[in-house]
Amino acid sequence: MSNYSKIRQDLTNQKLIVVSKKRSIEQIQQYYLMGERCFGENRAEELIDKAKQLPQDIEWHFIGHLQRNKVKMILPYVSYIQSVESIELVKIIDKEAQKLDKVIPILIQFNFAQEDTKSGIDKEEAITFINQCLTYPNVKVQGIMCMGPHTENTEEILAVFKEAQTYFNMLQEKFGHDMIKECSMGMSDDYLIACQCGSTMVRIGSKLFE
Repeated sequence: MSNYSKIRQDLTNQKLIVVSKKRSIEQIQQYYLMGERCFGENRAEELIDKAKQLPQDIEWHFIGHLQRNKVKMILPYVSYIQSVESIELVKIIDKEAQKLDKVIPILIQFNFAQEDTKSGIDKEEAITFINQCLTYPNVKVQGIMCMGPHTENTEEILAVFKEAQTYFNMLQEKFGHDMIKECSMGMSDDYLIACQCGSTMVRIGSKLFE
């Protein structure tokens, strides 16, 4: 936890999502007691288990690949789904959210790094994808999410995040700043670069728990 103060100082207006996957209830409670309320998980069962044991004012973000058959399980507990990459998934989220009388905020995941190991839609699909999402009343598009390239080359990371920033700005102009609010990018190793490129939300795990 020795990095926490520095990370908090580094962030200006960015929301911190504490990535708590594989972390214990006790470890999460430590950050909760320090004032953190946004936590990210990438496994449905783990998110549900933790949500049942921890305070109800925690905002749980699902940040990994979400299997369609797990949507119904997590919706009573999740506040945000950051990793939406197909209309089929949007349809299921909308259907299950209707049953709970909830509107689920989502971020659309892009693969700006163009890496086969990363999920996400192509940027050329974005406008059509968002327009389709608008037909589902229990799903609320809030912005975009992406991951940086798997490299230590800061110039390559910067290039990807700059492209994401450009596209985020374009979507804001197209759909309005009130709708496209969040640009979730930046993790433990590249959050500083992401913050330079207009990130509004960073997802940090390993650096917080070292």
